[in-house]
Amino acid sequence: MKTLMRQAVIGALLLAVMFTFAPLQGQAQDAAGKRSVILRVAPAYPALARNMALEGIVKMEALVAPDGSVKTVEIKGGHPVLAQAAATAVRRWRWEPSGRESHEVVEVKFAPQE
Repeated sequence: MKTLMRQAVIGALLLAVMFTFAPLQGQAQDAAGKRSVILRVAPAYPALARNMALEGIVKMEALVAPDGSVKTVEIKGGHPVLAQAAATAVRRWRWEPSGRESHEVVEVKFAPQE
């Protein structure tokens, strides 16, 4: 009974996410020739997500300064329970320096450790 209830809650949350976040519209194709990540910080897996056995991908767009630091992160899709942890980690990433700001599409994958 608990398993069925848990699956129903997860299903409802996933449906809510699908209708809440706008999809990335063709931005993945723009990633060619973009700056390389030189420091990747792994996100902390939220305890609630671990308890619910949530997994998935959080899609974001990072505005990267010329020095390679992240100025802003905009969440484009993914489960809300995972999104904050992903955004917090990406804010600590560093890209290679460039002569200008750039918008970088980022995907962070979450999978519960068995």
